[in-house]
This record gives sequence, C-alpha cells and structure tokens, in this order.
Amino acid sequence: MSTCFISSVHVRAGARRIGPILGLLVICLSLTTFLPIDGLAKTRPPRVPRPEPELKIVDLNITPTPYAPGNGPLQFAVTVQLPKELNGATILEVTSLISSPSKTSLRFLTHRQPVQIPAAANGETERPKLSVELSWDGQDHRKQLAGPGIYAYEVRTKLLADGEKGPRTMMVAWPKRGTLEVK
Repeated sequence: MSTCFISSVHVRAGARRIGPILGLLVICLSLTTFLPIDGLAKTRPPRVPRPEPELKIVDLNITPTPYAPGNGPLQFAVTVQLPKELNGATILEVTSLISSPSKTSLRFLTHRQPVQIPAAANGETERPKLSVELSWDGQDHRKQLAGPGIYAYEVRTKLLADGEKGPRTMMVAWPKRGTLEVK
C-alpha cells in the first residue's frame, strides 16, 4: 500500500509542476495570434530614405583600363558638383582608396584644393562643377608595384571649412565605388 501512496504523491507533485508550464505555453500561443510572425517589425514606421546631398560626384573617368603598373600613372578624373550655398566651406577634398582583394595591398590618394567658384556665364543657373585629378603610380603602401588582379576603389569628396583646430567637414558626397583590373 505504501507504494501506491508514493506514486500518487509523485503524480500530484508532477501535476503541480506541469500546471504553470502549461499556463505559460497557453499564454505564448495566444500571443502569437496577435503578433505578426516576424515579431514587431511590421509595427515600426517605414524607413525614410536619406535625401541625396547637394555635393555630388557627377562623373568619374579612370584611364587607362586595364592598368599596367610601371607604364605611367593611373588617372582618376573626378567631376564634382558643388552645392548652391557653401556655408563657409573653403576647401574641396577628393580622396580615393585602392585595395587588393586580400586587403594586403592598399593605397590612399588625396587631393585638397581651395574652392574657387567659376563666374557664371550668361546668367547660368546651373550649380558650379570642379574637376580634380588623382593619380596612382601603381605602387602599394610598401612602395612596391601592385601585382596583377582585380582591385577595388572608392572615391569620396567633401567640403571643409577652416576651424580653430584645423579643417572641419561641412558636407560629404556619396562615394563612388568600383573595380579596376591591374595586369
């Protein structure tokens, strides 16, 4: 008779443990009927795209392609469209990062020049454009000629203003990215 008593105690104790677990399970299942399957993602407001900056890279020409190191420089001809208002910006900076697929061969090119807006001809209402050239001598950061392969590049431009502690970024254009072949 004592064996029956022990087993009924275990059954009652097990039922006490299962009761709260079943209650939580019922609550979780009922919540899933009210919430979307992917959680709260559908309740967030839609993402608003950022407006395009007024400073733009409107043209980028890279010559020669494909490029052979040791046969002269690789030229990046960048045409930049300036904003209507410079808001104190006095320097245009154009930079390019060239990297190998393994990221072991890198080269950073930079050019800064004072912003000089050309005089508008015949009442021209178009925003002014400036051209900048960057050249790469085909060498990596260790001053060795780059090996053959496909290299990634990224060209960026920004307007800077003279500040108390040096140049301060006023406006940044969206970058232009791509690849180039080195033979």
